[in-house]
Amino acid sequence: MAVNIYKRGQGKYTRSLTVAGGVALAFVVGRYVWTQLSGTDLSRYVVFGVPLAVFAGVSALVLWIVNRPSSADFMIATEGEMKKVSWSSRRELIGGTKVVITTTLIMAVLLWAVDLAFGFFFNYINVLQIFGGAGGR
Repeated sequence: MAVNIYKRGQGKYTRSLTVAGGVALAFVVGRYVWTQLSGTDLSRYVVFGVPLAVFAGVSALVLWIVNRPSSADFMIATEGEMKKVSWSSRRELIGGTKVVITTTLIMAVLLWAVDLAFGFFFNYINVLQIFGGAGGR
């Protein structure tokens, strides 16, 4: 039985990686079924055959979904758009990362200061006892 591949050669990388991820998912599902069945008193053929059938079924389902015209056209278009993307250079990426980390640290310090100020204020007006005092009464 030959498998007809819709628009063979187009979207090759996206479709191949999607199938690989789906087969990995099928393996995880089959392994889960195997662990559930391995502690039972069922026949060895059932304990190994059912997970194998689940693996084969999920793998076939993934291959069918990836090969559907609507799914395949979407993946082909996605791969085409990814080729048009202008990726940042290493220098730009490192610079942007530094900006994000610095901004995050500044915001953390500012939020800590505001939180501390509110704590002092609520302690001053006796709404909250957080600095010594009644000990949580």
